[in-house]
Amino acid sequence: MGSDVEEIAREEQDVPTYAASIPVPNVQEMVKGDPSHIPERYVRNQEDMPKTTYMKSLSSKIPVIDLSLLSNGHEEELKKLDQALKEWGFFQVVNHGVSERVLQEQKLDWSDALILVTFPSKFRRLKFWPSTPKDLKEIIETYSTEVRRVAEELLGSISFIMGMEKNTLLTVHKEMIQALRINYYPHCPKPDEVLGISPHSDASTITILLQEDDLNGLQISHGGEWVPVEPISNALVVNVGDVSEIWSNGKYKSIEHTAVTNENKARISCIISLPTMSKLDHWIIW
Repeated sequence: MGSDVEEIAREEQDVPTYAASIPVPNVQEMVKGDPSHIPERYVRNQEDMPKTTYMKSLSSKIPVIDLSLLSNGHEEELKKLDQALKEWGFFQVVNHGVSERVLQEQKLDWSDALILVTFPSKFRRLKFWPSTPKDLKEIIETYSTEVRRVAEELLGSISFIMGMEKNTLLTVHKEMIQALRINYYPHCPKPDEVLGISPHSDASTITILLQEDDLNGLQISHGGEWVPVEPISNALVVNVGDVSEIWSNGKYKSIEHTAVTNENKARISCIISLPTMSKLDHWIIW
């Protein structure tokens, strides 16, 4: 019995610490209470907003990578990945092998923002996980495992095009940390006055995003303009994080991006990020 208690205590010491969250109103509940009102705290200065002249024409030029070709070492697809990392820092992934059912189940209306560490499993703080729906844990487990496979394939290809052994980046990560964030953006009566998420880059190696198929909200900075990332059905959006930019000596770019709101429809996005252990304590866990 004593050894079991000691083992549990050691595991608790190994669990990373998390930043405390700042109490903020639930946006979803505010919208339900008065859908026509935006509290002053949420209204942005116009200079903070993406310009209305954003380059929608560039949306079609955002690279699309076929993971099935990449996994087989297809030379042209590896070149496309290299160019995407250098020139855009963002790309969409198709033929990734994650079933449509798993992708659709992941799109759940849980809260304004929910962040959970999913891997390694010993770092899961289950007391923070919602109790409903009943199959929540199974959905997260399945989706996180599938996206982890995609991430490992991508990191292997990135290692290769950087001139290293294919498993180098995975080895550097050692026990790779994976965190899941779900963002819920209620419809907004004045989308030109607020931002869903302020412009930022990601403190991660790579980030993998699942967008809703019929509603765009993600915009990325490219060439001094904001470019909307138009959803491709069942595709995953991938972007370079700060860690990859550092590891590549600036060859691959960690690009600023933002999320805008919609006047008529709510939007949900699901993000899986691969931070290093040293970055994990900067995450806010809800």
